[in-house]
Amino acid sequence: MSEEIRPRAAAAAVILPASDGFDAGDVFNRSKAVLTGSLGNLIEWYDIYAYSAFSLYFAGAFFPQTDPVAQQLAAASLFAAAFFVRPLGSALFGYFADRHGRRNALTAAVLLMCFGSLLIAATPTYAAIGVAAPIMLAIARLLQSLSQGGEYGSGATYLSEVAHPDRRGFYSGIWYVTLIGGQLLAILVLLILQKVFLTPEELKAWGWRIPFIIGALLSIFAFIIRRDMPETELFEAAKPAIKLENPWRLLLRNWKAVALVVGITVGGTSAFYTYTTYMQKFLKLSVGLNDSETTLVTAGTLIFALILQPLYGAISDKVGRRPMLIAFGVLGTLGTVPLLTTLQHTKSPLVAFLLICVAWAIVSGYTSIAAIVKAELFPTAIRAMGVGIPYALTVAIFGGSIDSVALAFKNAGFETGFFWYATGLIFISLICYIFMKDMKTHSKMEQSV
Repeated sequence: MSEEIRPRAAAAAVILPASDGFDAGDVFNRSKAVLTGSLGNLIEWYDIYAYSAFSLYFAGAFFPQTDPVAQQLAAASLFAAAFFVRPLGSALFGYFADRHGRRNALTAAVLLMCFGSLLIAATPTYAAIGVAAPIMLAIARLLQSLSQGGEYGSGATYLSEVAHPDRRGFYSGIWYVTLIGGQLLAILVLLILQKVFLTPEELKAWGWRIPFIIGALLSIFAFIIRRDMPETELFEAAKPAIKLENPWRLLLRNWKAVALVVGITVGGTSAFYTYTTYMQKFLKLSVGLNDSETTLVTAGTLIFALILQPLYGAISDKVGRRPMLIAFGVLGTLGTVPLLTTLQHTKSPLVAFLLICVAWAIVSGYTSIAAIVKAELFPTAIRAMGVGIPYALTVAIFGGSIDSVALAFKNAGFETGFFWYATGLIFISLICYIFMKDMKTHSKMEQSV
């Protein structure tokens, strides 16, 4: 018996044999398919993290406050507000993916991201056009969030349907490598500009536009690659049944799975954004590292996190998804306050690096398998919508708001309050992890409707 990923257009078919033992060719082919599908995911997250990483330089160009913390709070608030259109992107692109194919949805999503990045790169400053500058920046972020809303659900669905049934956790980790890799790429671009090409003054004046130009060009490249990306066998096999079902009615029938996606995501997304988008600001504004130290520590910890993803995913294929999630929930609940408190009081870049690595060793219990756990909850007919919509809603409320919530606590002189806030969200998810079924053994991946 063989598994085959069939093309919808002129793309060549990719044959992926389903062998019981280890097959190096099978691993290579599936990894290639996952990475091809995830290339746009890397670029999309690069563009999102470029906003976060370079906001330290461009916030003053769009928000005229004199206080650096207030400027960062304004930029972070816009970053958070844009997340509230992600559910709309998940609904639109998810519906398209579930009715017309995963490849088509992913191709359209990355093209929209290109427009958003170009708009940020080209937007004049507040000094040049006044209040129209932050308005244009907001429009660009809305376009990016629409695109990213469609990317997650469709991308996680594509990954889950391409992956070998016995190694879906491993491939989920590979997929998450591209997500973390997007932020790492943004950080490396920042590091190169800081160390090689531009002074801090030049970065603040105009250099912050460069990463968004790079992002737009990368999006065009991903669009070209994705046009020839093969469709999944599961979607092709389910098409006759999909045509007979109302996707919204089917989604309502699976309301328990939708609610579970929310519960699974609350703690994980808060932890993820704490140690990614917010950590750079935390290292500079709270720990007191300089620009170079902040960038190096952030890049180093992201490389460490990237290595952990496929490793943890492979472990979940052996022990199950639920034990990994429970481990994250327990350690995250007990360890977040001590970790962040110790990090807040250190002045050593090396100690900061080690502490964040410990945090990633905990958080990766969620990140490495998050995509596949959610995908396994839904039948093929609504998988992209089922994964994307509740995930986007939860991230909008509890993930994208992390920077603004943390900075608000800091602005109020009660920064440790944020540590307890993040802990509480992880504890909520822990309750869900304890009572949920293990999706490795209760998967709906082979179910059409």
